Amino acid sequence: MASSTLTSPLWLSRSAFLLKTSLLPSGTRALTRGFTGPRQPPTSFSPLSLKPSFKHLSAIPSASGILAQKSSDLERSFAREDVVILGIETSCDDTAAAVVRGNGEILSQVVSSQADLLSRYGGVAPKMAEEAHSLVIDQVVQQTLDNANLTEKNLSAVAVTIGPGLSLCLRVGVCKARRIAGNFSLPIIGIHHMEAHALVARLVEKDLQFPFLALLISGGHNLLILAHGLGHYVQLGTTIDDAIGEAYDKTARWLGLDMRKGGGPALEELAREGDANSIKFSIPMRQHKDCNFSYAGLKTQVRMAIESKILSIENNSISSTSSQERRFRADIAASFQRVAVLHLEERCERAIEWAMKIEPSVKCLVVSGGVASNQYVRTRLNHVVEKNGLQLVCPPPSLCTDNGVMVAWTGIEHFLCGRFDPPPRADEPEDSMFDLRPRWPLGEEHSQGKSEARSLKRARVHPSLTSIIQGSAQQQV
Repeated sequence: MASSTLTSPLWLSRSAFLLKTSLLPSGTRALTRGFTGPRQPPTSFSPLSLKPSFKHLSAIPSASGILAQKSSDLERSFAREDVVILGIETSCDDTAAAVVRGNGEILSQVVSSQADLLSRYGGVAPKMAEEAHSLVIDQVVQQTLDNANLTEKNLSAVAVTIGPGLSLCLRVGVCKARRIAGNFSLPIIGIHHMEAHALVARLVEKDLQFPFLALLISGGHNLLILAHGLGHYVQLGTTIDDAIGEAYDKTARWLGLDMRKGGGPALEELAREGDANSIKFSIPMRQHKDCNFSYAGLKTQVRMAIESKILSIENNSISSTSSQERRFRADIAASFQRVAVLHLEERCERAIEWAMKIEPSVKCLVVSGGVASNQYVRTRLNHVVEKNGLQLVCPPPSLCTDNGVMVAWTGIEHFLCGRFDPPPRADEPEDSMFDLRPRWPLGEEHSQGKSEARSLKRARVHPSLTSIIQGSAQQQV
């Protein structure tokens, strides 16, 4: 997210934290005690340079003795339920905010969808998405606070996604978060979007402990990680080209489905009408004995299958087709889904094998991200984990897609470890440039998971979250 920073950590001992809060002006203290707000259902609605650096928090791994001491000091100074954090998410095509208490109680959440824009432009148009975020961000945040019966003065901190994602979209959320934090003297916590997808499972499944394996699947990401601890991840595999969510969306569009409900859900629904074995698509990357993914070739196979029947992939709404043609499209949808998910299954099988060698105490596979809402995906992956003696942990669908709850909860996890930065200047210029991280790896690559094809095309603008944290650990020793 004159220069203010968000990469070097602000470590607060118990005494320092109490001193800080006691000196805050009346009405702007960082903690609120004794509040018992009602749990609110999620709300949704549709929306019609100088460089102060906004670097992500850095801290040492949760296994570290220093972190354990700092976390213990901070938690002893107040109860978890006293922590109330606002989370803001604008990394792609949904404007979301939520207020979550430190004990995991979701006080409110609001999501503004850009489904109409997605349908109109056939995907995410960054400039249009930025404008849509800008139109609704104030309303989304205000409605979130109103639904929680809170004001900014009741917050402990503000958490906001700073990457990865679309720079134009990330900036909208970061600007809003910094305005609130600056005006109300609140600490600010920069959040890694994919870490948030992984950690929200710990809000849902309170017994989920590190280490665990996670498969994060969405429109822009396919990621297999081994989570050793908070902020400490090893990347076992990722996509070398397209993510599974992008393949779902593209196939749904070619099949003429209604994209307003999302390409993934629309294709999953149509696939129930089809024969999953009717079209023999090749399973990607079977010759590569690693945990990486590829969906570009499968997309090409699907397009060729559609065009072989002399079907146009433009202006071909399924609502105007014959029953015979609808059945053919359903067969394509079902066959595509079977192979796309089988690719996930095979990679997860190998990732479990690798993970158990690295961390034999792993007991769970977390599956999160937008595609994790797909029931077929969940069912198939549940077979994989049961066969390997593990437990499948999936957040509910509303917490799999991009949301403010996962950002707020990840902020809570870091905040309770003392990983946050002081409030930005209240008079920060409107035209400031921020250190956003559109391409930001979560963890360092496992030696067996490296891909030459990906390495040649990848521009790593930022070091991984894990390497930042480990670098900070060395400075703290």
